[in-house]
Amino acid sequence: MSSLCHRICYRWSSLRIIGLVWSSKQEIKVVPVASYSLQSRFGLDARQCLLTQKLWMLKRSDLSSSASSLPPSKEDGNGYRFTESCILLNTGHNYGKTELPCVVKDVQSGELDVPPHSPFDELSEEEALQIEASPSLPPTSFTLCDYVDQSETLTKLVLLGVDLSKLERRPNVANMLLRLDFNRDVKERLLFLKDIGVDDHLLGAFLTSNPFILTEDVENLRMRIQYLQSKKFSKEAISRMVSGAPYLLNFSVERLDNRLAFYQRELRLNVQKTRDLVTRLPKLLTGSLEPVKENLKVCRIELGFRDNEIQHMVISVPKLLLASKKKLTRLFDYLHNTMGIPHHLITKFPQVFNAKFLRIKDRHLFLEHLGRAQYDPTQPNYVSLDKLVATPDEVFCVEIAKGTLLDFEAFQKTL
Repeated sequence: MSSLCHRICYRWSSLRIIGLVWSSKQEIKVVPVASYSLQSRFGLDARQCLLTQKLWMLKRSDLSSSASSLPPSKEDGNGYRFTESCILLNTGHNYGKTELPCVVKDVQSGELDVPPHSPFDELSEEEALQIEASPSLPPTSFTLCDYVDQSETLTKLVLLGVDLSKLERRPNVANMLLRLDFNRDVKERLLFLKDIGVDDHLLGAFLTSNPFILTEDVENLRMRIQYLQSKKFSKEAISRMVSGAPYLLNFSVERLDNRLAFYQRELRLNVQKTRDLVTRLPKLLTGSLEPVKENLKVCRIELGFRDNEIQHMVISVPKLLLASKKKLTRLFDYLHNTMGIPHHLITKFPQVFNAKFLRIKDRHLFLEHLGRAQYDPTQPNYVSLDKLVATPDEVFCVEIAKGTLLDFEAFQKTL
């Protein structure tokens, strides 16, 4: 059979064979075959000789009656013969003898639908102008903008608020996004983020910060959420942590457990205080531990705070663990050595480490200029660190310095 089809394909070039009638003494049936291009040696128009698939979907009874009217062909050694269904009658090994199709008259009479034009037909100018060719994608590009119109994934990410200009600067991220299918890779993960409480207006910023979550297995993401729930984190706390630290869900359960154990051990916190600490600053779970270890050493050794004082300051101001070492030492040196504020007063108001150094310096010098730089709570005109750092300039000048804002601004010009 394959040899017959191969030879027919080789010799002819423009007629489509829809099926073969396979007959024997016992039964007759139609065997569908692949479409081949043949060219009629009798000069017939190929369009008129094309058969639709209706020919080989005839009923068995119709096939038997139609096959009986076919010209006889030479039988092979097994008593079978292969006959082309009303198109080409090649029997046995007699490939050279071909008879006219018996359905040409039916095709010419218009009973069969005429198929569309061949791709090799010449087109008129009007037909050519009606063809709309979509622009091809560039094989290489320096920006994702060239692919947004043709990529459903990129288009919908832009609608979510994802900043592609930031992502395309990161190594391998652009190629990763182009390979993603929105329905297969993105949609399920977006629904997962919404289920755990990430707000819609935060999805764009979330994916801009962490596009790699689109490649994480959803089952692994669920396991990490289940771990946090097993540690008694509330749904609101988990939502806040994931929104505040987009890479949190990229961490394995083992790594998350090691981070929680580290803060509980180093700061000597109980379980509840450990949960509160990482909930307020979830980046403690995803950031590097090196600056945390360095700041703890600085507070103990260089600044001279005791462990209970460090614990109190960290619970009040978690950012203290991630602050710059240079900023910590500079502020403490000015507060303790220049202004004369002892450790226990700094411990009561650790928010002072969040303030700007120049703000503290300018206000202290202005109070010192007015003779009101008193930071001892046992003395009159005591100025607390809270009032010194947290109050606006107008309130500071009137209530603490007992002056005016113009006086303070004029003094700042002399510094």
